Amino acid sequence: MTRRSRRLALIAVALAVIGFAAGIALYALRDNIVFFYSPSEVAEKAVQPGARLRIGGLVKADTLVKSSGQNVAFVVTDGAHELKVAYQGLLPDLFREGQGVVAEGVLAAPGELRAETILAKHDERYMPREVVDALKKQGRWQEGEASAK
Repeated sequence: MTRRSRRLALIAVALAVIGFAAGIALYALRDNIVFFYSPSEVAEKAVQPGARLRIGGLVKADTLVKSSGQNVAFVVTDGAHELKVAYQGLLPDLFREGQGVVAEGVLAAPGELRAETILAKHDERYMPREVVDALKKQGRWQEGEASAK
């Protein structure tokens, strides 16, 4: 075996080991990967029920319904499409209608998310970057809009 062929064999083995390690890491993390969508993207991409995802948008006015216990339902909108969200637990103190929100959970049915985590803005000017980008894409965002509410 020549010096060159040994070097090529070593490189091939190293690439195979790195590829195998990357494959194992991706396989282990497959349940932790969560994609961010706006309600319009969920409708356009026809995301299948059972998919884990993160939805961002504005809480639609007059849709917040608190029922027995800590069950809450509301609608997240980006101006073009809406998505119903059901959540069981305590809402963040700054959660309000008309404000930006990110809900993470499982798509229970088309147009309905069963949320496990609700994230609300932390001051009067903050809105998650993903929500701002999605609203800008829809043409619904104006720079002074967050501070006006």
